Amino acid sequence: MRNNLHVFLGSTVADAAARPLHWVYNQKKLLTYIKGKKDYTFLKKNRSPFYNIKTGKVSGYNYISHVMFDTLIEGQKNIEGRFKKNIIKCFGPGSSYWKNYKLRAKYRKVRDWRGIIKGPWIHQNVIETIQNIKKSRKLTGGKKVNESDGFCAALPYFLYGHSFKNLKKIISIVTVSKISLKYALAKLYLIDLALKGSKKPINDFIIRYKDSSYFNNVIKGIKKVKKLKGEPHSVVVKKLGMACSYPGTFESSIHSILNSTNYKNAILKTIKAGGCNCSRVNFIGAYFAALKGMKSIPNSWIKKTKAANRILKQT
Repeated sequence: MRNNLHVFLGSTVADAAARPLHWVYNQKKLLTYIKGKKDYTFLKKNRSPFYNIKTGKVSGYNYISHVMFDTLIEGQKNIEGRFKKNIIKCFGPGSSYWKNYKLRAKYRKVRDWRGIIKGPWIHQNVIETIQNIKKSRKLTGGKKVNESDGFCAALPYFLYGHSFKNLKKIISIVTVSKISLKYALAKLYLIDLALKGSKKPINDFIIRYKDSSYFNNVIKGIKKVKKLKGEPHSVVVKKLGMACSYPGTFESSIHSILNSTNYKNAILKTIKAGGCNCSRVNFIGAYFAALKGMKSIPNSWIKKTKAANRILKQT
C-alpha cells in the first residue's frame, strides 16, 4: 500500500548515502577516505573507482526501483508492458546509462585504462534485459549474474500492495536467475514480516520456512551468519564476499542487520565494510524502515537524497 512507501524511501536514502563509496574493494584505502568522520555518508568527493555521479543521486540498483515506481504512478494496468518500455526509455539507447555502456566497451580496448566513467553505470542484468526486450523474447531478464536488480525492481511493486503471486513475473523481467529470484523473494518476505509487526523478522522467517525446500539454502546461510555475529562486520563481509552477487550480498546484509540496533548504525556499518555497498543497503535500508518506521531514517539524510521528494509526494 502507498502508506508503506517509507520502506522505499529507506532503500533510496540508504543507496544515495552509500553511493560515493560504491565498489571500493580495498578496505584499507576506504578507511583513509573516511578517516576522522563520524558520518561518512553522502561524501562530497566521489571515491568510486568505476563511475562518478553527483552526491545525492542513486546507483543503478535503486534507479531500477524508480523506473518501476514511475510505472506504478502512471497507472495500475499493463504494469509489466509499461515497465519494459520505461526500462528502454531510462536505460536504453539515448540515455546516459547506455551512452556510458558504449563508452565502457570502447575503453576496454585500451590495455591500461583505469579511468572513472563520468555519469551512471548500467548493470549486466539491465543490459541483457534491454537486449532481450528489443529481440521480443518472452523471457527478458538477464541470466549471466546473480545480483540484486530483481529485488530492487520488485520492491515498489510489492509496496503498492500487489500479490506475492505476481512478484516472480516482475523480478523475471530483470533477471531469470533462479538464485537471484530466490534471494529477492527472501528479502521481500523479511520486509513483509517486519511490516506486519514481527519484532524479529529473521527468526520468524527461519521458523516459518524451516520445512521449505525452496528456502533451504537461504536459511542455512542465515544460520551460518548467526554463528559469525560476534565477528567485526568488515571481516565477515570480506569472508562472505564483498561483491554484488548472491548469496554473499544477502548474507553480509543479514550480518549488518543482526549487529545493528537501528537504520543509521546499519547503513554506516555497511558503507564502512566496502565493496558493493549499494546492493546491500538497498535491502538493509528497506528492512529497517519497515521494522522501525519512517522516523528511523535520519531527516538530514532524506534532505540530501535527490529522489526523496518524489517518494514523499506519493506517501
